[in-house]
Amino acid sequence: MSEPMAKFKFQRASPALPDKQGSPDNKAMSSSPCSIVLATLNAKYIHASLGLRYLLANMDVHGGAGLKAQTRLREFVIAQRPLQIVEELLAPEPRVIGLGVYIWNVVETTQVVQLLKALRPDIKIVLGGPEVSFETDAQEICRLADHVITGWGDVSFPKLCRALLDGPQPLMKVMAGEQPLLDAIALPYDEYTANDLANRLLYVEASRGCPFKCEFCLSSLDKTAWAFDLDMFMAELDALYQRGARNFKFVDRTFNLKVDFSERILQFFLEKLTPDLFIHFEVVPDSLHDRLKELIAQFPAGSLQFEVGIQSFNPDVQQRISRRQDNIKTADNLRWLVTQSKAHVHADLIFGLPGETLESFAIGFDKLHGLAPHEIQFGILKRLRGTPITRHTASYAMVYEPQTPYTILQNSTVDFAQMQRIKRFARYWDLVANSGRFACSLQMLLQPASAFENFLNFSDWLWQTTGKTHEFAHEKLMDLMHDYLTNVRQLSSANVQVALLVDYTASGARGRPRCLAAMLAVQQTSAAKSSRHLVQRQARHTQAVTNTSGD
Repeated sequence: MSEPMAKFKFQRASPALPDKQGSPDNKAMSSSPCSIVLATLNAKYIHASLGLRYLLANMDVHGGAGLKAQTRLREFVIAQRPLQIVEELLAPEPRVIGLGVYIWNVVETTQVVQLLKALRPDIKIVLGGPEVSFETDAQEICRLADHVITGWGDVSFPKLCRALLDGPQPLMKVMAGEQPLLDAIALPYDEYTANDLANRLLYVEASRGCPFKCEFCLSSLDKTAWAFDLDMFMAELDALYQRGARNFKFVDRTFNLKVDFSERILQFFLEKLTPDLFIHFEVVPDSLHDRLKELIAQFPAGSLQFEVGIQSFNPDVQQRISRRQDNIKTADNLRWLVTQSKAHVHADLIFGLPGETLESFAIGFDKLHGLAPHEIQFGILKRLRGTPITRHTASYAMVYEPQTPYTILQNSTVDFAQMQRIKRFARYWDLVANSGRFACSLQMLLQPASAFENFLNFSDWLWQTTGKTHEFAHEKLMDLMHDYLTNVRQLSSANVQVALLVDYTASGARGRPRCLAAMLAVQQTSAAKSSRHLVQRQARHTQAVTNTSGD
């Protein structure tokens, strides 16, 4: 309802998690009676819904005293069975259920609503979130629900709940969410539990909205960016830190837009550095002030990650989709981040934009690869509901999947067969390049000349050889990489094996790929001998100490 469209592409190792089929908090409160349940289906357990926590924090503020005490928050994951979710939702006997709906959970949430309406048609179902904020007439889930709040829900959802509980009953089904001044919104960070702080990504925002108009993004509909009161936000950030929070993901679309704010936030974290601190920001790629660089350079490795949205280096495409980007400054800033800071740099590209050809995209990919970000997130264009990208549908013959995630199927410059090739490229790139498990062998694969062309050839071969894009064991991928580099690329088998051995050893895997079986056997025998020699040597030293002490 108010939650930003967080892009769940970033993953980071975390401590052992509780029951990943649902929050332990759900089970603890399942029998506690309430009038209102706030719920959503997250992509994974590690994601904690910021939007639901905003709504919960504002129930009394905008719905009247006592409403928050009647409200419970439930979080699920899309892998759970709808019947199990419904059972937990109905357990506290609510009168109102509010559901956050997103592109990644709309199918599963629709199934939940169907069951709820079949079992308890008297319960009022209220929907909110980006997926149901546009094109409501075309969606089955909106037809099933009693009310839909489009846009911001911080104020409108509590008011609606009060009316549903106490009257008068609202007459409108679809309601435009009221957008208040930010200082009228209660911040949600107290709603993160101790379990959230210990085991999940914590989403925070110093601002909402975006001043840019990139047509593939829902934020292009915002008039500008609005910043929360900085003193108030910093106090909340400090409170989270004092409670033990060490993993922060900022969902601000333009974190570095207002330098004074960014500087103060970075300084805050610099003063509180601990080995387990991790912060993620999304930054404007062509605007990186020297004051920010000075602070960024002070962060140690492993503490800072930047998501840098490039999307396209093609000036014609950028202009066509209303994206303002200085490509020279963007390249300079990326180069600085990679070479002069220890931040992890995650750069985004989008394939399928109107007018972008395979050839022009390849040029942009190679340019980005040459700048050496740690990850290139290679995405395929999706038609998010409400985005202005639809204005190009006719002129560029844009055809999208009719169901979520509404991925582009073809357009006037890229036919369906090519688009399928690139989708497989994106999947394999994630498995091989972004996994970080093929650092040495990847260099051999991508050289010489065009990295894009070299990997596309490998991608085509991988598909023709295996016929699949998922369920690859790491050892199988190692063998496939060896086969391609030696049999197709005709590279030295000895050199390829050395590179793969370095990669496999660094990965920490314990299996035995066919291509490395002999080398691993020698390595393990050598390690065992070295270990026995060390034990014998230690025993000799121990004996020497014993003899000396006995003199």
